[in-house]
Amino acid sequence: MKTSDKHASLAATTQADPRWAAVQARDARADGTFFYSVRTTRVYCRPSCGARPARPENVAFHDTAAAAERAGFRPCKRCKPDQLSLPEQHAAMVTEACRLIENAETPPTLEQLTKPSGLSPFHFHRVFKAVTGLTPKQYATAHRASRVRSELDRGGSVTEAIFDAGYNASSRFYESSNQMLGMTPSSYRAGGVDHDIRFAIGECSLGAILVAQSGRGVCAILFGDDPDALARDLQDRFPKANLIGGDHAFEQLVARVVGFVEAPALGLDLPLDVRGTAFQQRVWQALRDIPAGVTVSYSDIARRIGSPKAVRAVAGACAANMLAVAIPCHRVVRNDGGLSGYRWGVERKRVLLAREAQA
Repeated sequence: MKTSDKHASLAATTQADPRWAAVQARDARADGTFFYSVRTTRVYCRPSCGARPARPENVAFHDTAAAAERAGFRPCKRCKPDQLSLPEQHAAMVTEACRLIENAETPPTLEQLTKPSGLSPFHFHRVFKAVTGLTPKQYATAHRASRVRSELDRGGSVTEAIFDAGYNASSRFYESSNQMLGMTPSSYRAGGVDHDIRFAIGECSLGAILVAQSGRGVCAILFGDDPDALARDLQDRFPKANLIGGDHAFEQLVARVVGFVEAPALGLDLPLDVRGTAFQQRVWQALRDIPAGVTVSYSDIARRIGSPKAVRAVAGACAANMLAVAIPCHRVVRNDGGLSGYRWGVERKRVLLAREAQA
């Protein structure tokens, strides 16, 4: 075979490989998934390397850095493929900061968190939010809230739970306790005892529907095939709450929700009792901002809340949503427009989107 023909064959093979497009685009998202080497320079690189583009006939692909080195290539001095990538360095740095927050008796300052990384407080703050979806302060608040819930679940006193979670004054905790727990700490510790939740179960074209309301607003809208299972789900959430069957006035509220499910153009303007972490609430608010008839991807939501890398966390927040249709997680689809998972079934999601498209 002529040299020119051989080069053309090698180039065609490389260009037919989907990894070549990532190399040409210097796509940082592909870093760590593969490496490429250049025969003429005897070096191997990350897909995002900023070195002068190689000719396709001189390129070979490797699954790992070790595989490239076994083939006789040395690491590029520019992109340093044998070291952690920048996203990996950021992830490790943020993980260390999270452990520092979790193990500290009181939340560390931003300067204390920043010191091990060598970054400026502004840069560290931005990186932390990009990786976790939360600011360091929000992460510390969410972690302390989790510790409070754990202590209360174990039956400890409210005062012990507050101070064990790192609050240096009970007043600081009580300022946010209602939003954090959805009720007073003593009621939460008792499993919702003396906490009234009115509910009713109805029928709609999507099956059984449960609507529940606390003193703060609608706290659950659930779909299902088994009305008893919906009631058990609500009871499991607050095992000692006063679950009160809805009267005629409450059934009118359920009728409004059912009406919205059947005819989205009616709108649904109700006070909501939204309970979740700081990150979840940011996601849920972004969902409520999506107009009816419009769909977005999980990546779109992540970008809207200022955390473009937190796509999986966004999906988790959607799955944790207890307020079907009121917080419209059914409007979130895959990047290719396909329907992904839905807490109440993909077929219900399909129906809801079809109705909104026709409204």
